[in-house]
Amino acid sequence: MATRTGVTVPPLLSRLGTVSALTAAAVGTSLLAPWTPSAEAASTGVKALHVAASKKGSPYKWGATGPHRFDCSGLTLYAFKRAGKKLPRTAAAQYNKVRRVPTTTRTRGDLVFFRSGRSARSVYHVGIYAGHGRIWHAPKTGTVVRLERIWSKRVSYGRVH
Repeated sequence: MATRTGVTVPPLLSRLGTVSALTAAAVGTSLLAPWTPSAEAASTGVKALHVAASKKGSPYKWGATGPHRFDCSGLTLYAFKRAGKKLPRTAAAQYNKVRRVPTTTRTRGDLVFFRSGRSARSVYHVGIYAGHGRIWHAPKTGTVVRLERIWSKRVSYGRVH
């Protein structure tokens, strides 16, 4: 780190000159180390996504919340708990707890809610968005935790905050 006018700046910025370095540092600080609630949520969601993926092959069991067997909301509850966030137990209660996000702004780690209608009562399944139209989820009795394409257009997305 170089020091100019009593301000420590990285070597790259010191080559720009004092005024440019200070301007670049002031502008660049928010770009290099952003801290916003959405960045924090994305980080938490991605951590939860990795936890869910690590459970690949774990058997489905209705009502199970891990660490070796899961139902759909049990997997999301477990994954987000390991990522440092608390979620309610059921898919419908999780739907009511998250901040809705439009499909166009969904990101890896967001929850994907499958529904038969418009209300929270119509939510029947939940998974964690993995990107490219896929989710990690615990589908149903006789299956295991797996990565799968989203099979319905009747979905909503939510971000854990």
